[in-house]
Amino acid sequence: MHLLITGGAGFAGSNLAIYFKQKYPSYEITCLDNLKRRGSELNLSRLQEQGIHFLHADIRNPEDFSEIKGFDCLIDASAEPSVLAGITSPVAQVVNNNLIGTVNCLELAKKHQASFIFLSTSRVYPIKTLESVDFIEKESRFEWTDQQTLLGVSSRGISEKFSLEGSRSFYGTTKLASELLIEEYNALSGMKTVINRCGVLTGAWQMGKVDQGVIVLWAARHFWKGKLGYFGYGGEGKQVRDILHIDDLFRLIDQQIHEIERFNGGLFNVGGGREVSTSLQELTQVCQNITGNNLHFDKVVENRVADLRIYLTDNKKITTFAGWKPEMSVQRIMEDIFVWIEKNADALKPILNL
Repeated sequence: MHLLITGGAGFAGSNLAIYFKQKYPSYEITCLDNLKRRGSELNLSRLQEQGIHFLHADIRNPEDFSEIKGFDCLIDASAEPSVLAGITSPVAQVVNNNLIGTVNCLELAKKHQASFIFLSTSRVYPIKTLESVDFIEKESRFEWTDQQTLLGVSSRGISEKFSLEGSRSFYGTTKLASELLIEEYNALSGMKTVINRCGVLTGAWQMGKVDQGVIVLWAARHFWKGKLGYFGYGGEGKQVRDILHIDDLFRLIDQQIHEIERFNGGLFNVGGGREVSTSLQELTQVCQNITGNNLHFDKVVENRVADLRIYLTDNKKITTFAGWKPEMSVQRIMEDIFVWIEKNADALKPILNL
């Protein structure tokens, strides 16, 4: 099998490529990336060591695809991943990356009659609707209740039945628009496709920033005794996210690629779920326990733009359909990240310790 992975020098793309090559040494794997994100260049040697071909190319420029001769499946892990994209930066940038880029990838897969696995996002769900979900405040976190008037939400999280009506950020909108186009390619072009609406992905080799990759950022600030703050929702750090280790995502995509006929046309919410979730306050405690470092936290009461009090993934659909569920706990995920930072501290410090 020949796999083409766009965003292949990024966090998700490079890890998936390496996992596939290690499990299936005979597979040909090509990673395509424009190396725009700082730190992605560190993954090139990792890919080379595994015998993975790297193509320096940009999905916004289809002429960059000229040397690609053929492949069986395209995993689209390329994106402008920040929820603030288009809000604090020009809108054209996120549209060109996340929508036009997806169209170019779809056309490439169509040309080579390849299947298409799309990494979408939980951010397709509208912000105001998510913020209106009934919740309670506990000692260290906010929690959704089971007494809901909205369809598709419970204490377990958000299911695929949750409303898509409303504003969701430019980032979320471009990903949702891509999903709709993928469904058209599936129906009208006969392309085999799978859409995974991922929650917060994390793990080693993620170059975390404030607006994307906050789990790694939290670990890095504790490792180097940097500065952190609790922003919004009273400044207590009770905002909650579920987190999914890249190893767990690989297990699912591995299954989808090799059972594409069964998964074809599927759309799934994929995340850590209630069982693998943490508030910022709880995450701080885990980081303190691992490092022994206690940081001072600034507290800002006002909410940040496009932030959410809670997001949890209800994995019931994918678990029922495929038997898949996350295996890595919050504690194991953070231990994995700290081991990686310690082993690569010199290379990572200029990128993560800002």
